[in-house]
Amino acid sequence: MQKYLLDELHSNFIKGKIKRADFEGAIYNYYLCNQDKTCLRHWTSDEYEDYISWFYPRFKKAIDSYKEIGSTFGAFLGKYMALSSKEYHVRQKTQRVIEYSAWSARAPDLYTHEESAEYYHEKDENILSKLIDNKSGRKNTRRILALVLKCYYYISADFIERIAPKIGIDSNELKEMLEKICKIRQKKDDAIYRMKERIYCQYYKCFVYEKRLSFIHEDTAAFNKLKLRLEKTRLRLERMRMRLKRIRTEATNQQIAEVLNIKKGTVDASLHKLKAKLDVLAEKSMLN
Repeated sequence: MQKYLLDELHSNFIKGKIKRADFEGAIYNYYLCNQDKTCLRHWTSDEYEDYISWFYPRFKKAIDSYKEIGSTFGAFLGKYMALSSKEYHVRQKTQRVIEYSAWSARAPDLYTHEESAEYYHEKDENILSKLIDNKSGRKNTRRILALVLKCYYYISADFIERIAPKIGIDSNELKEMLEKICKIRQKKDDAIYRMKERIYCQYYKCFVYEKRLSFIHEDTAAFNKLKLRLEKTRLRLERMRMRLKRIRTEATNQQIAEVLNIKKGTVDASLHKLKAKLDVLAEKSMLN
C-alpha cells in the first residue's frame, strides 16, 4: 500500500481533493520518513535529511513537469530524485573543496600573523641623523617630513611616535597631516583596496580550481575544461597583479605641498636633495 501512496496522493491532487500545499507537504513527509524506500537508503540519516531539505524546492517544480505517459508519478519522482542526488553530491563535494582550499590558503597567514619583531636599530638612528643634519650643522627636518608624507601609505602609528621627535614635530600634529593627505588620496586608496580584494578573490579561485583538478581523472572532458578555466584564471591574476604594481601608492609632490602649505617646487627640491644624500650614504656604505 505504501508503495503506491505517492500515486494516490497525485491522483487526489489532480481531482482537487487536496490542496497543493497539503500535497507537497505530504510528499515531503513521505520522503523524510521513508529513506529505506528510496535510492538513497545507503546515505546517513543526517546527510539524507539535508538532501531532502535541499530537494524540496526542486520537486515542487517537478510536479508541474510530470506527464502521465508511461511511468507513474511515484516512479517519476524516484528517477528525478536519483538524478538530483548526483547534482547534490557534486555541489557538496565542490563546497567542501572550496572550504578546504580557502582554509589551506589562509592557514599560512594565520600562523604568521603575529607581532613582528622590531628592526629599528642604532644604525637607522645614525642614518636619520645624517639625513637631517646639514653640512653646516643646522637641522633641516622639512625633507624628512616631506618623505614621511610621501610614504603615508606605509606609515604605522608606532612609526609616527618614533619619527615625530626626530624631526621636531608633535606626534598629534604629524597624525593630522597624515590624515589630511589620506583624505586627499581617499579615492585612489579606495581603488587600490578594491583591486587588492579582486586579486585575493582571483587567487582563491585559482587555488580552488587546482584542488578540484586533483579529484578529476586526467584525459577527461571535465578535466580539460577545468584546466583551461584554471589557465585563464591564472593569466587574469597575473594581469591584475601587474595593474596593481603600476598604481602609485605614494602621494604626489603637489599633494604634499598642499598639506604643508608650501610651493610644489620646494617639495621637489627637498626630496631631490634627500635622494641625492641617500645615494651618497648608500655608496659610502658599499665602500665600507
